[in-house]
Amino acid sequence: MSDWTAFGRVDADGTVYVKTADGERVVGSWQAGAPEEGLAHFARRFADLVTEVDLTEARLSSGAADAGHSLATIRRIRASLAEAHVVGDIDALASRLDKLATLAEEKAGEARAAKDAARAEALARKTTLVEEAEQLAAEATGWKSAGDRLKEILDEWKTIRGVDKKADGELWKRFAAARDGFTRRRGAHFASLDAQRKQAQSVKEELVAEAEKLKDSSEWAATANQLKELMAQWKAAPRASKEAEQKLWERFRAAQDDFFTRRSEVFSARDNEQRANLERKQALLAEAEALDIDGDPKGAQVRLRDIQAQWHEAGRVPRDAAAGLERRMRVIDDKVREVMDSAWRRTAPADNPLLAQMREQVAEAEQRLARAQAAGDARRIKEAEQALASKRQFLQLAEQAS
Repeated sequence: MSDWTAFGRVDADGTVYVKTADGERVVGSWQAGAPEEGLAHFARRFADLVTEVDLTEARLSSGAADAGHSLATIRRIRASLAEAHVVGDIDALASRLDKLATLAEEKAGEARAAKDAARAEALARKTTLVEEAEQLAAEATGWKSAGDRLKEILDEWKTIRGVDKKADGELWKRFAAARDGFTRRRGAHFASLDAQRKQAQSVKEELVAEAEKLKDSSEWAATANQLKELMAQWKAAPRASKEAEQKLWERFRAAQDDFFTRRSEVFSARDNEQRANLERKQALLAEAEALDIDGDPKGAQVRLRDIQAQWHEAGRVPRDAAAGLERRMRVIDDKVREVMDSAWRRTAPADNPLLAQMREQVAEAEQRLARAQAAGDARRIKEAEQALASKRQFLQLAEQAS
């Protein structure tokens, strides 16, 4: 609504009034501009109240909000209307809030009933879990599966809320006693298994030896995967005696740390090199974008070839920056081609200097390929071959067209 004069006014001294069924009341003062701006300012405050009511109603209707909290919000806003510093249809908003309060009260009652039902259900669930734990403690001989199940029971227990404190405490005592009884029986069983600890020590000694063989590797990805697999095997293996376990773990961990520290240093050096390459390419790109292509297209083309040669020799940059740089350079290259093509079409074939320039470019590309081949740089060779093929193709098309 844009005509806020239906709900308020600003008098000559800047006092702002809101109009309600009970009459006018002062909501503030406006000295910063025209009266219409003052009304709009206080109308925006009213709109903020309406937005809060809309949101509260939506959350209440969808069930996303606690009905009790929504009711408190509705009552707070309703109580604030009598002194709210706003301009708007306060009477309509008050009526709407009264209806929402009734709805919220109904939903709050439903929520209380649901909470009582949930409390009964939670008590039944915990009782069932305790009875299962007591049966496991008394009868189970599958130590790992029974132990895992007790952990699952505990995890599920922690998710159950709403049981009253006294009943919950009694059930917890029964569960804790069952778990302790199972632990004692299992401990007595494993006390006789010292031989298995010696076997576990042998397994972990082999894992340590394998890790120490890998620590000096430079096959970063493959070795990292192998070390992770060794770690998984370590975790899956039974524990050796406490003293042996600690010593083996220190050796195993040291081997891993040696490898990953070296890998981090190599990757850091590579990242530093790529960042330096990025700075170089950014400088070249800035120079290319500053070329006067329209005023001196031929000079811009010559300089752009030099820039592109340095660009290819600058090396790799971080992956997240590469595409954007290449795209901007292509835009410049396309513009130079467009301007030169336009000039070429306006020139007679016999007088066209473009063919001579393109032959020079082919010759330069051939020389660049020869340098790359002499250096034995596979990446530069591939890039030079691609550039030469492209320039030859353009020269052939230009000669045919002339």
